[in-house]
Amino acid sequence: MKTRLAAACFVIGTSLAPVAAHAADQDTDGKHPMNYVKDSVITTKIKAKLAAEKVGSLTHIQVDTDSGGAVVLSGTVTSQEEADKAVSIAHATEGVTSVRSTIHVESGR
Repeated sequence: MKTRLAAACFVIGTSLAPVAAHAADQDTDGKHPMNYVKDSVITTKIKAKLAAEKVGSLTHIQVDTDSGGAVVLSGTVTSQEEADKAVSIAHATEGVTSVRSTIHVESGR
């Protein structure tokens, strides 16, 4: 009975060791996976909102988000109103701290 208990404790202890090591590992350089997840969540929210507008050229906009919530929009649209709409959508998205647009307006598309 004592051997079974000792073996069970050993198995549980060895399986939890990586969890404890990961918990002790604090990433201070800002490249923590949770920052990446936060960035990609913001990017995904913006892309979903752009697609929901049902304006074809808005789907051609690339969205890049950094770890501080700063968003860069790039790509091409067919009118200045569409470019302004994309910037407005990005500004209104939760978690966004700033928006920079390098969107080009191409009237011939």
